Amino acid sequence: MYYNAVKDAKSEIKEIIINALGRLVAEEKIPAEPIPAFQITTPQDSAHGDFSANAALVCAKALKTNPRTLAAQIIEASVLDGTSFDKIEAAGPGFLNFFFGKNWFSGVVKNVLQLGSDYGKTDLGVGKRVLVEFVSANPTGPMHIGNARGGAIGDCLASILEEAGYKADREFYINDAGNQVAKFGKSLDLRFMQLCSEEGQKIISECRNDLEKICDTIYAKTVVDTEDKPADKNAPFYMPDDVYLGADIIEHAKNFYDINGKDFANKPEDERKKALVEYALPINEARLETDLLKYRIKYDNWFKESTLHESGAVNGVIETLKRNGHTYEKDGALWLKATELGGEQDFVLVRSNGFPTYIVPDIAYHYNKLVTRGYDRAIDVLGADHHGYVKRMRVCLKAMGIDERRLDAVICQMVMLVRDGVQVKLSKRSGKAITLATLLDEVPIDNARFFFNLRDTNSQLDFDLDLAVEESSKNPVFYVQYAHARICRVLEKMSDSGINAENALYTEEAECALIRKIAALPELINEAAAEYSPFKLTKYIYELAQIYHKFYDSCPIKDAPDENVKGSRLALCKAAKTVIANVLALLKVDAPEKM
Repeated sequence: MYYNAVKDAKSEIKEIIINALGRLVAEEKIPAEPIPAFQITTPQDSAHGDFSANAALVCAKALKTNPRTLAAQIIEASVLDGTSFDKIEAAGPGFLNFFFGKNWFSGVVKNVLQLGSDYGKTDLGVGKRVLVEFVSANPTGPMHIGNARGGAIGDCLASILEEAGYKADREFYINDAGNQVAKFGKSLDLRFMQLCSEEGQKIISECRNDLEKICDTIYAKTVVDTEDKPADKNAPFYMPDDVYLGADIIEHAKNFYDINGKDFANKPEDERKKALVEYALPINEARLETDLLKYRIKYDNWFKESTLHESGAVNGVIETLKRNGHTYEKDGALWLKATELGGEQDFVLVRSNGFPTYIVPDIAYHYNKLVTRGYDRAIDVLGADHHGYVKRMRVCLKAMGIDERRLDAVICQMVMLVRDGVQVKLSKRSGKAITLATLLDEVPIDNARFFFNLRDTNSQLDFDLDLAVEESSKNPVFYVQYAHARICRVLEKMSDSGINAENALYTEEAECALIRKIAALPELINEAAAEYSPFKLTKYIYELAQIYHKFYDSCPIKDAPDENVKGSRLALCKAAKTVIANVLALLKVDAPEKM
């Protein structure tokens, strides 16, 4: 069962106005003309009504009358009996302001209590299948802070889509093929050979085989080229600029060394690289899954890029694009005629050496999503540097004969970690880049997930590490959770037996303001789903907590004027608790009963 008090109320207003205009035509007070589309909006100040319609303004010209005159006629011809409204007023140049009757407020509370955890659900998606792909960090190293933001946003977006009636699946795309894996193999091989060298053996001995000490020592001794100073390429721990430099690479190489010893140093380089990758890559993939589960993200699918190569899907894309007449050869390479399909410039699909560029397996992957598996829509949650990628991929889908509008993307801007008002670039604990795992060692998971959804994805996020762990009303997570705990304490003290939803009556503005906010949730879910904006949830729940605290301070419960008022307010408390818990559940943030 779905309940959307705001949507229903807007439908009532439309019907009231159209019926009133019909009566005016029947009484020959206005001519019979087509009624232009009009808007129904929510005034910022409830003193100006719960809803405002511009029907008189947009209809006046067609009906050859003055908007104010028409507004007065519509009010006179309107029938409000049996509706949610008890008053209409004309305002300004001809706006129609509608005011809810008392029954509407009590009806909202009653319905929320009846629906419980289902309150907020809508049927916007009508069961359409959507695949949300997010994080998809290269399995060549740990997840960074940008992945942490993308993870919180993608996971919450999938929850919102499910709440809005879509069938949403979560997917992680594992880039286990191509250049990044070759780079991973080269990095591992260099570190392994360094460990097998005389200098490496010396460090292993001096550090008494302590893995962490060995990693830190070699990491500290590593030399790389810089812009102003070329590195000594003969240094024992020199690393070129086309490899991964993280200490995790040293850790993998040392563990491989412990298992296989120095014998692998004498094997062919390609064989050594292959063995190192086959050892380390599954470990990294398992770590990704472990870290994400800790972050409360559980994927429906883990999709490996390598399967696209093994199945022939990558070559299939190239053949399809050739067959469709969308390619040409130039300088020994195969190009896509992107400009003929609305792209800004043509680009290479297959290099002159015969190897496909990264875009080809990506095309095969999106074809698999939308055609092979038949999702109605694919949503990619991507980093800030992917604006051009999305346009390019849509051109590719068009070339494959797929409606490019079925691909959507959420672009997440950069995250800046801040402590004491200063940007933080290194982990205080390890001296290296802060990863998702190290962040969660410092910041509670509830707070991290909430904070990463505090800003719109199009905005850069300043993540305040001090505020994120502060237990005060300044911390938005604490503030919202405290509101939930406060309600639980009220209900525990007063006992649920005193709740009166059937005969509830709400007359105080603080009560009505809280109910209006509660009623807005289903429409907010629809908006967040349509705009791919989880940020709307954190903004909404913070504002709801503010309104609840004002209600609590101005509307006594224990010392209410009579038992009916007390029961009505207890019912409202329980409805507010339900909404806070439901929204926090979508964010995968705990709703504590005590704090």
